[in-house]
Amino acid sequence: MGVNFTPIAVKETISLDRLAGRTLAVDASIELYQFLSIMRLPDGSPLSDGKGRVTSHLNGILFRSTRLISEHKARLLYVFDGRPPALKWREIEKRREAKAKAEREYAEAVARGDREAAWSKVVMTTRVTREMKEDAQRLLELLGIPWVQAPSEGEAQASWFAKEGKAWAVSSKDYDSLLFGAPRLARFVGIKGREFLPSRGVSRIVPPEVIDLAVMLRELGLTRRQLIEAAILVGTDFNEGVRGVGPKTAVKLLREHGSLEALPAKIRDPLPPNVDEIRGYFLEPEVDASPEIRTARLDPEGVVRFLVDERGFTSDRVRAAVERLRDVGPAPTTLDDFPP
Repeated sequence: MGVNFTPIAVKETISLDRLAGRTLAVDASIELYQFLSIMRLPDGSPLSDGKGRVTSHLNGILFRSTRLISEHKARLLYVFDGRPPALKWREIEKRREAKAKAEREYAEAVARGDREAAWSKVVMTTRVTREMKEDAQRLLELLGIPWVQAPSEGEAQASWFAKEGKAWAVSSKDYDSLLFGAPRLARFVGIKGREFLPSRGVSRIVPPEVIDLAVMLRELGLTRRQLIEAAILVGTDFNEGVRGVGPKTAVKLLREHGSLEALPAKIRDPLPPNVDEIRGYFLEPEVDASPEIRTARLDPEGVVRFLVDERGFTSDRVRAAVERLRDVGPAPTTLDDFPP
């Protein structure tokens, strides 16, 4: 998901203490997906309650978020995806096909007793459902952690918060926030940051890192518009890339020729006919300039009723996590309450 800028990313490894007093606009969909991918049983199945309802994402929110807020003094604002832009429907269909293929391969691996292959395939079938999203929003409100519903792409809305000075950075694994103009992207923000590698069916511990957009553009010798054009050459959620053009080659081409329109025909011709629309969406995405901040005061007993009574969590662990937030001040309720 998102553009692959790893080979050209200009990143700085940080300690979590760097986040003290700073607001992170969290790409909720990516965050939930990572929780669902990593927090699984040895056979690859997600954590679930007695009724078979998945709880991996709730586990992640409860324990990671409370520790980031209490131990490292970070401020969190979760931003949820709205309706996908029309540009993305082709990518959504590809993802559905990939998940269906993984489901078939999972069944085949189980049938032949290949546990390792089965684990890797079942994780690739991960979906963030509407019910999971609603459960996550319910838990955030009970914990007193604010959240926002984006009209379309959550990363675009999160980037808007950062551009407006209401967040210090966007917290996401994907690089797309940089294309949407976020001044900073914080990746692998967790007590033990982990990256899930679907092709290998494993996760690895990685340190938190920050990418400063201005620094990266200066190092690459590109403008933000050219960075977007490099992404289009590599491939985005809205288009397939040009065969044989990776991130480093894309940067070199944009440095030499200045724009997509000035590229040699053999590079330019494979680009999609709607390239102007794709570039325009990254430059001016659909966002809400007056978003409703959804929040409530910390409700310790409400958290216990939800997670312990309804979802089978261990009472002592839930109460210990909630206890971390007792001394945290009230959550912001308006845009003006969000200093970066």
